[in-house]
Amino acid sequence: MVNGTLYRREMKGSLKLLLLFAAIITMYVSIIISMYDPEMMATLDSFSQAMPELMAAVGMTPGASTLLGFMISYLYGFILLVFPMVYAILRGNGLIAKYVDRGSMVALVAAPVKRRTVAFTQMLVLVSGIFLLVAYATCLEYTIAEISFPGELELQELLAINGGLLSLQLALGGVCFLASCIFSDTKYSLGLGAGLPALMFILQMLANAGEKAEAAKYFTIFTLYDPSGILDGSETALLGIGILALLALILYLAGIFVFTKKDLHI
Repeated sequence: MVNGTLYRREMKGSLKLLLLFAAIITMYVSIIISMYDPEMMATLDSFSQAMPELMAAVGMTPGASTLLGFMISYLYGFILLVFPMVYAILRGNGLIAKYVDRGSMVALVAAPVKRRTVAFTQMLVLVSGIFLLVAYATCLEYTIAEISFPGELELQELLAINGGLLSLQLALGGVCFLASCIFSDTKYSLGLGAGLPALMFILQMLANAGEKAEAAKYFTIFTLYDPSGILDGSETALLGIGILALLALILYLAGIFVFTKKDLHI
């Protein structure tokens, strides 16, 4: 099911993007965790009180009393949602649709490799990249927290929250992968693969901002990821993770099926 040569080549092609987004995540995680002190927390809370709707829109809520609660408020509402999502959008489009658009897919599938193998390998490349980014963010958070505030961060709780984050990002990656498999033109692939996740994130921001737009939460999968609920052991939050994981599986399988049946005009 996996073509090793293709997988290695595509992972090598993912390296620059992975390093770029890892660097961005490093910068933000380092800055946010370093802000965890009473004086800085008071400053951030004052911003939230001055601009409550704006801060709520990007998931930043005041009043955190623990390091992990502080991280949830200032990392998991925007930073760790958006940057892995952007990686999935860029890489997902480049794995299938870009090849078809340029005509390179003809040579790839003309080799003695089944279409299903090509699609599964490309899917695995995208999943691997998303996993590496979330795993890196997890290791980075724990390392910086242990250096700056030894014993303040429970590894098990961090793993639970980032396990949910991984399910969300895989589901978003599934949208990008399916769009890339459906369309032969990159502009349409990006239109759906980038447009739908971006729209869902905007709807989540609107839902966070106030009661008038709260109904928007029913039209976005971001609602299924509730890090605070995961931390509290909420059954609803845990169910949300399960739904996201199932959705990701369905989207990737659908993408592989669509690609195997697709007319590539060879």
